[in-house]
Amino acid sequence: MSEFAGMEDLLQDFLVEATDLLSGVDNKLVDLEKNPQDHGLLNDIFRGFHTIKGGAGFLNAAELVTLCHLTENLFDKLRTGELVLTKEIMDSIMAATGTVRDMFGHLESGQQPPAADASLIANLKAALAGEIPAAAPAAAAIPATPVTAAPAAVPAAGPDWDKLFGALSGAPAAAAATAAAPDPAMPPPVASQPPEVVIQHAIGRRTTDKPGAVSAPVGRRTEEKTRDNSIRVDTSRLDQVLNLSGEIGLTKNRLNALRSDILNGRSDTDTLHALDQAVSQLDLLVSDLQNAVMKTRMQPVGRLFQKYPRIARDLARNLGKDVELALVGEETEIDKTMIEDLSDPIIHLIRNAVDHGVESPEERRACGKPEKSQVRLEARQEGDHIVLIVADDGKGMNPEKLRAKAVEKGVITDEEANTMDERQSLQLVMLPGFSTKDVASDVSGRGVGMDVVKTNIQKLNGNIEIKSVVGKGTTFVISLPLTLAILPVLLVQLGDQPFAVPLSMVREILPIDIAQVQEVGGNATMVVRGEVMPIYPIANLLGWTPERIPEYGVLMQTAEHTFILAIDGFMGREDAVIKSLEDFRPKGVAGVTTLSNGQIVLILDMKELLADMGDHRGVPRSSLIPLDQAAA
Repeated sequence: MSEFAGMEDLLQDFLVEATDLLSGVDNKLVDLEKNPQDHGLLNDIFRGFHTIKGGAGFLNAAELVTLCHLTENLFDKLRTGELVLTKEIMDSIMAATGTVRDMFGHLESGQQPPAADASLIANLKAALAGEIPAAAPAAAAIPATPVTAAPAAVPAAGPDWDKLFGALSGAPAAAAATAAAPDPAMPPPVASQPPEVVIQHAIGRRTTDKPGAVSAPVGRRTEEKTRDNSIRVDTSRLDQVLNLSGEIGLTKNRLNALRSDILNGRSDTDTLHALDQAVSQLDLLVSDLQNAVMKTRMQPVGRLFQKYPRIARDLARNLGKDVELALVGEETEIDKTMIEDLSDPIIHLIRNAVDHGVESPEERRACGKPEKSQVRLEARQEGDHIVLIVADDGKGMNPEKLRAKAVEKGVITDEEANTMDERQSLQLVMLPGFSTKDVASDVSGRGVGMDVVKTNIQKLNGNIEIKSVVGKGTTFVISLPLTLAILPVLLVQLGDQPFAVPLSMVREILPIDIAQVQEVGGNATMVVRGEVMPIYPIANLLGWTPERIPEYGVLMQTAEHTFILAIDGFMGREDAVIKSLEDFRPKGVAGVTTLSNGQIVLILDMKELLADMGDHRGVPRSSLIPLDQAAA
C-alpha cells in the first residue's frame, strides 16, 4: 500500500516539478564546472535544491530532505566563498544529485526513500568541514529510462545496454547506508518545520518554464519502461483553440439560420450566396482548428536535450576525456509522442561519440587538436521534417577499415565488401553485432547500440545518414516527420480498393509495360535509368490474387531496399489523419484513415509487408499476369 494515501495528486505535482528542477540543476552543474566563479549559476542551483527540499519536507520524505539540506549547505558555502569548487567536491555533488533522482523513483512507487549511502553523506560532511572528500565512484548519469522503485547495484560487468545508467561505471555499489549520528549541519526534523513554509515550497512553482503553462500528472514508474502520456501546453495555444471553437459555434448558428430560411422556401441569390460564404468560413475555421490542436502536441526539443549534458560529462569523466556537449536549436518543436522514442537513440549516439568518436587528451595533443573535444547535438526544422544532428570533432571513421572489420567478424562477405561505396561502408556500423572494438568495455563494444538507434528511428518513419572524415570527425543526421499524427500518403489502388502508402518512401510513379518487364534470377524486374529494379506487386504483398495486369509502378525506397510497387491505379496525394487499431491490427497495416467521401482506407506498413516475404522478396514475371489472361 502506498505511504502517500490521500496525497497522490500533491505527490505527482511535486515529482513533475522536482524532476524538471533537478534536470536544470544537473545542466547548471555541468556549466558550473567550466565556470566555477559564476555566482549566478550557484544561486540558481541553490534555489533549485531549496525548492526540492521544501516539497520533500511537506511529503515527510525525511531522507530526501536530509540529503538536499547537506547539498544545499555546500552550495551556500561555495557561493559565499568559504569553499572553492574542486573536482572532488563536484564528484560528491554529482553523486548527490544522482541519489536524489533515485529517491524520486521510490516516491513514484509510493514508498519513502531510504537513507542515502553512508559514504556519500560522509563526503558531503567532509566538504562542509573544509576537508577533501574521499574519492567517490563516478557519478551515475541520468538514466535513459525510468528507474525502478528499488534501484539495483551497478554490476561490475555485463551492463544493460538499453539503459545508460547501468553502463557508466564498472565499480560495485557502495556499502549499504548506516545510521548517522546527529549532526549540527542536519536540518531539524520534518515535523518541526512550519507548515506554511513547506506548503509554500511544495506548491510555489507548479507551472512550467513558460508562464501560464499547465501540466498533467506523470505516470508512475514500474519495473518496465512506461510511457508518459501527459503533455504541457502553453495557455496561449489553448486560448487559440478556445477562440476558434467559439468562431465555429457562431458559424454553426449562421448555418442553422440559413437552413431554416431555405426550408421555408427562400432560395434567392442572396440566401445561396450567404450559404456559400458560411460553408467556406466553416471550412477555413475547421482547418485552423486542426492546425491549432496539432500545435498543442508539439513540444520544444530542449526538454529532451536537457538530460544529455550531464550524461556526456559523467561518461567523459569515466573515460578520462575532456568533452563539451554543445546544444543547438533547443527551441525547435517536435511531436510529443516522438520525444520518448528518441531518448534512447540519442543517448546511444552521444555515448558512441564520447567513447568511439573523440580521442583522449593525449591523442588530441599529438594530432595538434585542442585537448577539449566537442560533441554537437542540434535540432532544426526543414520543411515538414525535423532534422537531428549528433556530430563530433574526433578521429572519424575509415570506410576501408570498416569493411575489413565487417568481413573479419563475418557480418558481410568479401564479395559484398568489394561492391560497397563509402556511404554503404559507413552504414555498416548500424548492423547488429558489428563493433570496431576488439574488446567490449563497460560502455560499448558489443555491437548493440547502433542497431538500436537504427531500429528506433525506423519505427518513427525516419532515416539516418552518416558522414565522416578521417581525422576530422563523424556526423549522424536523423530526419524525422514533423508529426506522427498526420502522415502524407499516396493513395494507390488494387482493383477498386484504395490503400495508402507513406509518401516519404515514394520517389516517382512509372507506367508498367508488361513487354518491358524482364525476369532476372527468377524475379520480375524493370530497368529505370540504367538500374535494374525488382517489382513487388501489391497483390502479392497482401496475399491477394491479381485480377489484371498492373498498369503503374511506384518507385519506393526504404533504408534497406529500392523497389517498384506494382499497382492498378492511384488516386493522388493526401494528408492522412492516422487512427490506430488498438485491439486488432492485421499484419502489414500501420493504421487507418478516412477520405473526404467517408471511405475508410488502410495505411500499409511497407517495412512489415516486405519483412513478411522473407529474404526472397521477388516474384516471377508470370505472377504479374492473371491466370485467365496468361492462358489466353
